[in-house]
Parts: sequence; C-alpha cells; structure tokens
Amino acid sequence: MDTIDRKILSALQANPNLSAADLAAQAGLSHTPCWRRVKKLEEAGVIRGKEIVFNPLALDLTVIVFAEVRLKHLDENTLENFESIARQCPEILKCFSMSGESDDLLRVVVRSVEHYEIFLKKILLHLLDVTSINSRFALKTIKMTSRLPI
Repeated sequence: MDTIDRKILSALQANPNLSAADLAAQAGLSHTPCWRRVKKLEEAGVIRGKEIVFNPLALDLTVIVFAEVRLKHLDENTLENFESIARQCPEILKCFSMSGESDDLLRVVVRSVEHYEIFLKKILLHLLDVTSINSRFALKTIKMTSRLPI
C-alpha cells in the first residue's frame, strides 16, 4: 500500500459517496487508474463495504450497554456457538473476544433499561455456557467513529 492508496482510503473514509471523478481528483489520479486501485483494495479485503451511520437517539435507541460476558468453558465449540449467536442478535452492535477477566465484551443498543432487562433475560442468559454477565450503562457518548487513523 502506497501513499496514493492511503489518500484514496482517507477520502473514502471521510465521504464514501464521493463520485469517481472527485475521488480520483483527491488522490491525484485520473478516473481509470483510481478505479483500478479501489477495485484492488476491495479484492484485497482492505475495503469491506460501505455503511450508512444512523443517529441512534433519533431512532429512540437511547441506552448503550457494555456487557462483559464470562463463559463456563473456553473450548472451540463453545466459542463458535457464542460468536454465531452474537452475530445474529441485532441489539449487539459489537462483540469482542477479550483477554482478562471477561471472555467477551458486547456493545448493546436498546430503547430503554427495561428493554435491556428483557434482552438479558430472554437472550443473553439463555446462551449456552454463560456463567455471568456484568453490564455497564453508558451515560453519554463522547466520541463514536469507525474511521481508522490512516
């Protein structure tokens, strides 16, 4: 990856809706070479897709919870089952396998504390091999970005 690739990535990260002409101009290339570089970055898995970012408050999703999960067993089957279920729950926006005292850290978004309690009772506590869940509620979002420091 060279400086031009990084320019392309920075421009796309700042505005994924850039036209091909504007992207090429920002990268200092003509249209076709820029398009080829974007395709190579996609094929290499550097660019995985485009997302639209919504304001959760505008959608009445006002409660952000960080749930630390401990599992009974840390064998391959248990971990794969947990990860598969976590991927299927729309309330779980992020799931990280962790080192330290908890095995996984979840970022959960719900409408209210009551909705989280239902989610906890009906979903999280029913996952196989979960021994404990420590939930922490965010008071305020100070920074939230998916932009990488390119």
